[in-house]
Amino acid sequence: MQYELRQQVIEPRRKTFQNLVDRYGDRPASRYEEGTIDVQATEHFHYRPLWDPAHELYDEDYSALKLTDPYSFTDPRQYYYAPYVTSRAQLHEAFGKTLEYVESRDLFDRLPESWRTVVTQLMVPLRHYESGAQLVTVNGARFAYGTSVEQCLSYAAFDRIGNAQLLSRVGIAAAGGTADALADAKQVWVDDDSMQGLRRLVEELLIEPDWATGVIGFDLIDRLLYPLLYRHLDEVALLGGAGAYSLVAQHFTAWFADHRRWLDALIAAWIADEQHGAANRAALGAIVGVRLPQAIESVTAVAAVIDGAIDAGAVDAVRRMAEELTAALGAATNTEETA
Repeated sequence: MQYELRQQVIEPRRKTFQNLVDRYGDRPASRYEEGTIDVQATEHFHYRPLWDPAHELYDEDYSALKLTDPYSFTDPRQYYYAPYVTSRAQLHEAFGKTLEYVESRDLFDRLPESWRTVVTQLMVPLRHYESGAQLVTVNGARFAYGTSVEQCLSYAAFDRIGNAQLLSRVGIAAAGGTADALADAKQVWVDDDSMQGLRRLVEELLIEPDWATGVIGFDLIDRLLYPLLYRHLDEVALLGGAGAYSLVAQHFTAWFADHRRWLDALIAAWIADEQHGAANRAALGAIVGVRLPQAIESVTAVAAVIDGAIDAGAVDAVRRMAEELTAALGAATNTEETA
């Protein structure tokens, strides 16, 4: 008896869920879209929060920055759980291999003393900065309206605590496998004059009632601190015999570039929103007006310590970055120009 195998294609009755058909037409949807769009709960809440009865459990008014349709913003990276976890597993694996190489060659021990100061007294203490960023971003994830926004904040919160762990690993490796550098780093964060402006700003953002103000406030610091430590100093390290620093810094540079993609897209969506755009620009301008000078002052204090150790032109670099950032943010939040 002979058998003939045939392939039969059964067309699905519909290509995706009805909410996505209503938005995008009857086309196949990505997993990101199916797991993100219109997932935000909007009704049937049992009670208002006892600690804030003026708001619903999920409410647009937890921030002055709003989107007419929260799903007008989508993550340009299209991260949902699986690709996010895969991406970050690769990042941490690559960092681990770099650290293994640095340790196997005793590269931290071979650092010039001035660069060891930068690593142990400036780089490692910033694990507390990253921990503060994680708490602010978690707050944003809780109160943001719209799953597309909340997802990005949730993943960013995991990223920030991950960055704190990476810096802790650097401290342990630099101290020969002990936690001595971590204990010293905490004292630097709590007591050293160079860190107090940064710590004060972090703590103020921790209690900021508007979640977006906290997130944007941290972003203003990031835009100065990350390029200073992981781009400007990376170039100086390559010429100053501090290869171990450069090897570690590259991973934070790559992460920050990825992080900026969703945050830049969200800010652009706020600014361009048809209904709330003008109010969003005014709110962003107010945040920048208050928090940017504080960010510049706090990062400049860190840069001054760097220049005292290795004369890297760090203060001048912060000044240039601050001027460029002030001009860019001024243009973006100018209501008359962008209305």
